[in-house]
Amino acid sequence: MALTACGAKTDGQGMELARHGTALFPVGCYQDDLSKDEVPWHWHTELEAIVVVDGRAVIAAGAERFTVGAGDGFFINSGVLHAGWADGRQSCRLHSLVFQPRLVGGSRDSIFWQGHVQPLLSEGAPKAVLLRGAEAWQGEALGAIEAAWQSCTGESPGYEFRVREGLSQLVFLLARHCITAAEPLSRKALREESRVKQMLQFIQAHYDAELDTAQIAKSAMVSESECLRCFRSTIGTPPIQYLKQFRIQKAAELLRAVPDSVAEVGARCGFQDASYFAKTFRELKGCTPTEYRQAAEQRDA
Repeated sequence: MALTACGAKTDGQGMELARHGTALFPVGCYQDDLSKDEVPWHWHTELEAIVVVDGRAVIAAGAERFTVGAGDGFFINSGVLHAGWADGRQSCRLHSLVFQPRLVGGSRDSIFWQGHVQPLLSEGAPKAVLLRGAEAWQGEALGAIEAAWQSCTGESPGYEFRVREGLSQLVFLLARHCITAAEPLSRKALREESRVKQMLQFIQAHYDAELDTAQIAKSAMVSESECLRCFRSTIGTPPIQYLKQFRIQKAAELLRAVPDSVAEVGARCGFQDASYFAKTFRELKGCTPTEYRQAAEQRDA
């Protein structure tokens, strides 16, 4: 299977657009270095399993933040807003698998689906699970993820069975150890997440225009104070800060992809003042737009 960086591309609501795998084998296999490019806020209907190979990553799932070191990993449930970035400037490599639940659950009337997959997708299931190698069952889960990842990249005869075996073991362990202790999300939390997804849709559709909190709040038919509260409680950052981060993310993509001047790239991403664009880019990326472009060109050479 072709191995690539995940590089989440999203639609207007922050839902990831990429198809992971194929209709016949719905699993995508990825490697990322978060010190080069962070994973932006997004969500998808698939399940995701991650192992940190080296360095330290910060994985965000809703308002929760988890620092994950080498040898540890993470599980992200279906439909959960999440993001990831390096903890520091050092290399931070991840192995990840993004897969449809039906890969391991089969049909909805099967014992695999009803006994293991459905509980994991239920309202009472955890949104995300931090996996520590020092914990026995979690170490087993991490081993299953890495075995599935290695099989997926190797593509030796019958690798599909081994990938499904590893992911099935992961789902079994999660359903066994995480469901009983989990509490269902409140209606308030579900409503907040839905509103945030609506506001993300608006921001991502209009990030190149002048936006303020009032406009963002109006897109979800809530007050400004409710908009601020929803963003802080769901993804842990104010809407204007998220807008700034999203604009810089888009600017970084353009700097790698198009020959436009730095000022032109900034303007395309909602920064009409070139000096403010450069200042904001440095704050979030640790280098100027020009330095970022030069580094990207050297990596691609």
